[in-house]
Amino acid sequence: MSIAIVILCIGLLVFLITYLKVNSFIAFLLVSLCAGVLLGLPLPDLAKSIQKGLGDTLGSLVTIIVLGAMLGKLVASSGAAQQIASTLIRLFGEKNISWGLMFTGFIIGIPLFYNVGFVLMIPLIFALVQKFKLNPLMAGVPMMASLSVAHGYLPPHPSPAALVAQFHANMGTTLIYGIIVSIPAIILAGPIFAKTLGHIKPKPLKTFAVQEVPEDELPSTFSSFLTALLPVFLLVVTTALDVQLGKDSTFSPFLHLISDPAMVMLVAICFATWTLGLRLGKSMEHVMGIYTEAVKDVGMILLIIAGAGTFKEVLLVSGVSKEIAGYLGSLPIPPLVLGWLMAAIIRVCIGSATIAGLTAAGMILPLVAAGDVNPNLMVLSIGAGSLMFSHVNDTGFWMFKEYFNLSVKETIRSWSLMETIVSVAGLLGVLVLNQIV
Repeated sequence: MSIAIVILCIGLLVFLITYLKVNSFIAFLLVSLCAGVLLGLPLPDLAKSIQKGLGDTLGSLVTIIVLGAMLGKLVASSGAAQQIASTLIRLFGEKNISWGLMFTGFIIGIPLFYNVGFVLMIPLIFALVQKFKLNPLMAGVPMMASLSVAHGYLPPHPSPAALVAQFHANMGTTLIYGIIVSIPAIILAGPIFAKTLGHIKPKPLKTFAVQEVPEDELPSTFSSFLTALLPVFLLVVTTALDVQLGKDSTFSPFLHLISDPAMVMLVAICFATWTLGLRLGKSMEHVMGIYTEAVKDVGMILLIIAGAGTFKEVLLVSGVSKEIAGYLGSLPIPPLVLGWLMAAIIRVCIGSATIAGLTAAGMILPLVAAGDVNPNLMVLSIGAGSLMFSHVNDTGFWMFKEYFNLSVKETIRSWSLMETIVSVAGLLGVLVLNQIV
């Protein structure tokens, strides 16, 4: 009966978000209340559970996500992202331009949120299409595949960061595993898949072109790469040193402090304030204004994550999570595949990768807590599932359609299949990695 109630509540969530167009945060609160009442939680406990779910979920994530948004906004507005893109295009050359765009999307996608990266890179894609007479999809698909993978797989993006916190995974280890799994996924879904789209010849709308930063105002190539990738360097290096030195090392307490994701992002944002702000002649007031705008961009994302936390907490307090875990554990499906499948189903129904990942995590959490699966790999498995077959209920689908001036059928053939390849390849990569680590 309890499992039927959970399925009913997820169906209600889909209905509220998809058909009634209710704000996702409000929808999560309503569904959490409904689930608590139907599962028999005392009303005072239900109110406390919702508050605890909100606080616990946001407590470990606000600093990471907000500072990550600030870094991404500064990388974009300073022209560092444009410099990275130009450098990689020159490096790969005209013949391998799709590979250059793939790596550009991946590097820029690490600090930038997906929608920001999408809009930021569109002018570059259209400029290259015009300059080299390319098929827009041959240029656009590799970059969008990379941005999508970074969004779904890699912290400090909201969903992966939230999953790391929920599963008590290690953010540095998850990032290393995520990069390993990402590479074959973006190669398959990017340059290789793009070759099958040559028969589709869209004419992108010039309306969406955005003015680029003049060449003489761009930060240096070294500063651009170092600043954008500093969080990755810090997480990877501190994780490797922690393993190498061991827990008994004199430096272990200091290493644990600076390897904390929030501290990593704080160091990165202080460094970026100098390299991409003050050093380029921008005032502190101007840089802080950029950071203020960045916080506005992620406000709703934080609320959606908090809302998902309330639903997870209600499932935990009511005991239904353990019941679901017991049932799922009896199925002849490996836990990593199960996490991917649950996220994929919710993604197809709702459209939001973030909501799909967080909702699936709340249901799969007891299996992870029982120690039956590597939590770092479960983050990646659910992240891959949350990217499955984007279609008409996903804003990313419509952004791609409108920017590239495609029909719905052409968008499904290109964008939706690209997302499906990314999702399935991610799962396969996780399963292979599970046999090694």
